[in-house]
Amino acid sequence: MEFRTIVEIERPAFQIEPMDDMLFVGSCFADNIGQRFVENKFNAVVNPYGVMYNPASILHTVERIIRGERGEGRGERFVPRVVFFTLGTNHVYRLKETGEIVDNCRKRPARLFQEEELTVDECADYLKQAVDMLRTVNPEVHVVFTVSPIRYAKYGYHESQLSKATLMLAAQKCILEGRGEKVEGREYYFPAYEIVNDELRDYRFYREDMIHPSDQAVEYIWQRLQQTCFSDAALRWLDEWKPVKNALNHRPFNPDGDEYKLFMEKTRQKIAELQLRYPKLKI
Repeated sequence: MEFRTIVEIERPAFQIEPMDDMLFVGSCFADNIGQRFVENKFNAVVNPYGVMYNPASILHTVERIIRGERGEGRGERFVPRVVFFTLGTNHVYRLKETGEIVDNCRKRPARLFQEEELTVDECADYLKQAVDMLRTVNPEVHVVFTVSPIRYAKYGYHESQLSKATLMLAAQKCILEGRGEKVEGREYYFPAYEIVNDELRDYRFYREDMIHPSDQAVEYIWQRLQQTCFSDAALRWLDEWKPVKNALNHRPFNPDGDEYKLFMEKTRQKIAELQLRYPKLKI
């Protein structure tokens, strides 16, 4: 007997490779998953200008990254091959004085802002602009859309569901339009929201606030992502890196002892061996 429903995940037309150049932009769930890639030595940039919850703010981050790549003194050139957009909400806040959508209200008085809900078309348009900008620096970029499983209690749970549905429809629209432009396979939807809400349908997979996924839930999503999106080479890399990562994270009782010094010397040798086989590895 089956006591849970398993979310079937379609494999993308691309695969994530060892030390891939990756960008993660979106809600705090993007931080959670992006950090897994950072810890495993992928060349991952995660929310470089802070957490971005809505499609307009995601576009703002991409704009800033592109400006930086074009030599405006905003950081080193970074051209990702794989980009994750993690959509949190369709709610935005406009500064009444200028009419612009702000990415962070920075604890300024609420009276200065007007809250709005973006439509499916508006969300899709912001996301499409972000994808098009990324393609100006890398026409081969792969974009993964995912919807954050974190519910927004402040909207009310029905409103939160409507917001998530809007984001899903917008992501689907972008993917379908991409196929119409003969770039099929460059855009992909990974069902993180569905995994948490349909497969891990139990409050033991949530933190104490009963809203944010637990570390165990995030780890499970990370495993499903590996199973569907990682190349064989990337999976081998994770197996090779794991003992070295554990060694580097080890906290000895006696850091000045000969035993620990020998342990670290062996670890450094393993790193040197890995760097010979993986030239992009940065420690």
